Amino acid sequence: YAKPVPVNFRRLHKPQRDMIWVAAAGPGINLVMAFVAALLMHVVIYLPQEVAAWVFYNLHNALLLNVILAVFNMFPLPPLDGGRVLTGLLPVSLAVPFARIERYGMLIIIALIALPPLIGAQIGADLSVLRWILLPPVEYVIDVVLMLAGQGN
Repeated sequence: YAKPVPVNFRRLHKPQRDMIWVAAAGPGINLVMAFVAALLMHVVIYLPQEVAAWVFYNLHNALLLNVILAVFNMFPLPPLDGGRVLTGLLPVSLAVPFARIERYGMLIIIALIALPPLIGAQIGADLSVLRWILLPPVEYVIDVVLMLAGQGN
């Protein structure tokens, strides 16, 4: 998995507040890249037909991947960025115990991704927690990005 960005806490004037900005920067950049991909979709009509479909396909994938990464990384569980944002928003009395679950965070994430679909396959049910949690906000964010880029309704 991606390593957390090293942060020199001595350079943060208000560490708890500033850590929110540091954590939100990654998903924020993902959204900027998704927006740029959506903007670049406007130029596809000016490309030769032989390459237009390929370029559009790759821009669409860049948009989709960056939105999925932004939404997934904002899931409020350490070590994800959303967990760090939540830690910064919580009062210290709650932030400290919440931050301690970071050592188990990847295990929890893997369990949430892998176990429900395996159990669902055994009982014939769709238990994809990621689909339930991520799909609605991903679809919404994609619609907003496309609209802001002049691609949507």
